[in-house]
Amino acid sequence: MLLNTKRYKRLFWILSLIIVIFLTCFAIIKSFEENLVFFYTTSQILNGDAPSDRQIRLGGMVQNGSIEKKENSLEINFKVIDEKQNIIKVNYTGVVPDLFKEGKGVVAQGKIENGVFKSTEILAKHDENYMPPKLGKLNEDEDYN
Repeated sequence: MLLNTKRYKRLFWILSLIIVIFLTCFAIIKSFEENLVFFYTTSQILNGDAPSDRQIRLGGMVQNGSIEKKENSLEINFKVIDEKQNIIKVNYTGVVPDLFKEGKGVVAQGKIENGVFKSTEILAKHDENYMPPKLGKLNEDEDYN
Protein backbone atom coordinates (compact mmCIF):
# COMPACT_ATOMS: atom_id res chain seq x y z
CA MET A 1 0.00 0.00 0.00
CA LEU A 2 2.83 2.39 0.84
CA LEU A 3 4.45 1.67 -2.53
CA ASN A 4 1.22 2.50 -4.37
CA THR A 5 0.86 5.80 -2.51
CA LYS A 6 4.35 6.93 -3.54
CA ARG A 7 3.68 5.80 -7.07
CA TYR A 8 0.44 7.78 -7.27
CA LYS A 9 2.05 10.88 -5.78
CA ARG A 10 4.86 10.72 -8.33
CA LEU A 11 2.33 10.20 -11.13
CA PHE A 12 0.26 13.14 -9.82
CA TRP A 13 3.29 15.49 -9.83
CA ILE A 14 4.42 14.39 -13.28
CA LEU A 15 0.93 14.91 -14.72
CA SER A 16 0.66 18.28 -12.95
CA LEU A 17 3.99 19.37 -14.43
CA ILE A 18 2.92 18.28 -17.92
CA ILE A 19 -0.35 20.21 -17.61
CA VAL A 20 1.44 23.36 -16.40
CA ILE A 21 3.94 23.16 -19.27
CA PHE A 22 1.12 22.63 -21.78
CA LEU A 23 -0.89 25.60 -20.47
CA THR A 24 2.20 27.83 -20.46
CA CYS A 25 3.01 26.91 -24.07
CA PHE A 26 -0.61 27.46 -25.09
CA ALA A 27 -0.64 30.93 -23.48
CA ILE A 28 2.62 31.92 -25.20
CA ILE A 29 1.46 30.75 -28.61
CA LYS A 30 -1.92 32.47 -28.22
CA SER A 31 -0.27 35.77 -27.27
CA PHE A 32 2.04 35.61 -30.30
CA GLU A 33 -0.89 34.81 -32.57
CA GLU A 34 -2.82 37.88 -31.42
CA ASN A 35 0.18 40.15 -32.01
CA LEU A 36 1.13 38.82 -35.44
CA VAL A 37 0.68 41.23 -38.31
CA PHE A 38 0.78 39.61 -41.75
CA PHE A 39 2.19 41.25 -44.88
CA TYR A 40 0.12 41.45 -48.08
CA THR A 41 0.59 43.00 -51.52
CA THR A 42 -2.07 45.14 -53.17
CA SER A 43 -2.98 42.21 -55.46
CA GLN A 44 -3.58 39.90 -52.51
CA ILE A 45 -5.75 42.49 -50.76
CA LEU A 46 -7.81 43.21 -53.89
CA ASN A 47 -8.26 39.45 -54.48
CA GLY A 48 -9.71 39.12 -50.97
CA ASP A 49 -6.81 37.06 -49.57
CA ALA A 50 -6.26 39.48 -46.66
CA PRO A 51 -8.43 39.43 -43.52
CA SER A 52 -10.67 42.46 -43.01
CA ASP A 53 -11.15 42.02 -39.27
CA ARG A 54 -7.54 42.53 -38.12
CA GLN A 55 -4.53 44.72 -38.78
CA ILE A 56 -2.32 43.80 -41.71
CA ARG A 57 0.68 45.27 -43.46
CA LEU A 58 0.40 46.47 -47.04
CA GLY A 59 3.61 46.52 -49.05
CA GLY A 60 4.46 48.01 -52.42
CA MET A 61 5.71 51.14 -54.11
CA VAL A 62 4.31 54.64 -53.65
CA GLN A 63 2.81 55.50 -57.05
CA ASN A 64 4.39 58.52 -58.75
CA GLY A 65 2.23 61.63 -58.51
CA SER A 66 -0.13 60.12 -55.95
CA ILE A 67 0.94 61.84 -52.71
CA GLU A 68 -1.63 64.38 -51.51
CA LYS A 69 -0.92 66.30 -48.31
CA LYS A 70 -3.71 68.25 -46.63
CA GLU A 71 -2.86 71.80 -45.62
CA ASN A 72 -2.57 72.53 -41.88
CA SER A 73 -2.90 68.82 -41.15
CA LEU A 74 -0.76 65.72 -40.81
CA GLU A 75 -3.21 63.79 -43.02
CA ILE A 76 -1.73 62.31 -46.17
CA ASN A 77 -3.27 60.27 -48.98
CA PHE A 78 -1.26 58.25 -51.49
CA LYS A 79 -1.54 55.17 -53.66
CA VAL A 80 0.44 51.94 -53.34
CA ILE A 81 1.10 49.91 -56.47
CA ASP A 82 2.59 46.43 -56.84
CA GLU A 83 4.36 44.57 -59.66
CA LYS A 84 0.99 43.56 -61.19
CA GLN A 85 -0.01 47.25 -61.41
CA ASN A 86 -2.82 46.87 -58.85
CA ILE A 87 -3.42 50.03 -56.84
CA ILE A 88 -4.83 50.72 -53.36
CA LYS A 89 -5.47 54.17 -51.95
CA VAL A 90 -3.94 54.70 -48.49
CA ASN A 91 -4.97 57.26 -45.88
CA TYR A 92 -2.60 58.11 -43.02
CA THR A 93 -2.50 60.79 -40.35
CA GLY A 94 0.88 61.39 -38.73
CA VAL A 95 4.50 62.11 -39.49
CA VAL A 96 5.93 60.07 -42.35
CA PRO A 97 9.54 58.78 -42.35
CA ASP A 98 12.24 60.72 -44.21
CA LEU A 99 12.63 57.91 -46.74
CA PHE A 100 8.93 58.13 -47.72
CA LYS A 101 8.86 59.35 -51.34
CA GLU A 102 7.10 58.68 -54.62
CA GLY A 103 8.51 55.72 -56.48
CA LYS A 104 10.01 54.22 -53.32
CA GLY A 105 9.02 51.16 -51.32
CA VAL A 106 6.62 51.49 -48.41
CA VAL A 107 4.99 49.27 -45.82
CA ALA A 108 1.76 50.56 -44.27
CA GLN A 109 0.09 48.93 -41.27
CA GLY A 110 -3.66 49.23 -40.81
CA LYS A 111 -7.02 47.95 -42.06
CA ILE A 112 -9.09 48.12 -45.22
CA GLU A 113 -12.20 50.25 -44.74
CA ASN A 114 -14.58 50.92 -47.65
CA GLY A 115 -11.89 50.19 -50.26
CA VAL A 116 -9.35 52.54 -48.65
CA PHE A 117 -6.45 51.30 -46.56
CA LYS A 118 -6.60 53.25 -43.26
CA SER A 119 -3.02 53.18 -42.04
CA THR A 120 -1.91 53.57 -38.44
CA GLU A 121 1.80 53.34 -39.19
CA ILE A 122 4.04 53.97 -42.21
CA LEU A 123 7.40 52.28 -42.63
CA ALA A 124 9.52 53.46 -45.57
CA LYS A 125 11.77 50.87 -47.13
CA HIS A 126 15.25 51.55 -48.43
CA ASP A 127 16.80 49.68 -51.32
CA GLU A 128 19.49 47.05 -51.03
CA ASN A 129 22.18 49.66 -51.75
CA TYR A 130 21.45 51.67 -48.61
CA MET A 131 24.38 52.64 -46.43
CA PRO A 132 24.75 55.06 -43.51
CA PRO A 133 25.47 58.67 -44.55
CA LYS A 134 29.01 58.67 -43.10
CA LEU A 135 29.91 55.49 -44.95
CA GLY A 136 28.31 56.77 -48.15
CA LYS A 137 30.44 59.94 -47.96
CA LEU A 138 33.58 57.82 -47.58
CA ASN A 139 32.66 55.85 -50.68
CA GLU A 140 32.25 59.07 -52.68
CA ASP A 141 35.66 60.37 -51.54
CA GLU A 142 37.67 57.17 -52.02
CA ASP A 143 37.98 54.78 -54.92
CA TYR A 144 38.15 51.14 -53.86
CA ASN A 145 38.95 49.75 -57.35
